[in-house]
Amino acid sequence: MKIEVLYIDDCPNWKDAGSLVREALALAGDTTTNVTFRLLRTPEEAAQVSFAGSPTVTLDGEDLFPNGGQTTDLACRVYFTPSGLAGLPTVSQLWEALEAHAY
Repeated sequence: MKIEVLYIDDCPNWKDAGSLVREALALAGDTTTNVTFRLLRTPEEAAQVSFAGSPTVTLDGEDLFPNGGQTTDLACRVYFTPSGLAGLPTVSQLWEALEAHAY
């Protein structure tokens, strides 16, 4: 299983994304999966991956929160959370997405 955070340098939310993913993995009982990060610098790089804005969390190359919003725009992403729109999903949302896709 490969978890990757796709991000752009101008979006600060990617910095916390890895921590939240690690928390969600721990909730799922997984303490061995590594979380890697990939900086996307150009629209061409964004076009080569399942990118829907920064940060996008992928599991084995697939967006954990697919919404048909794949883009090559180097922009921040907005997530729908129980508290409203946010720059990151909640730990609970990440856990649920991991459970649905991986376990």
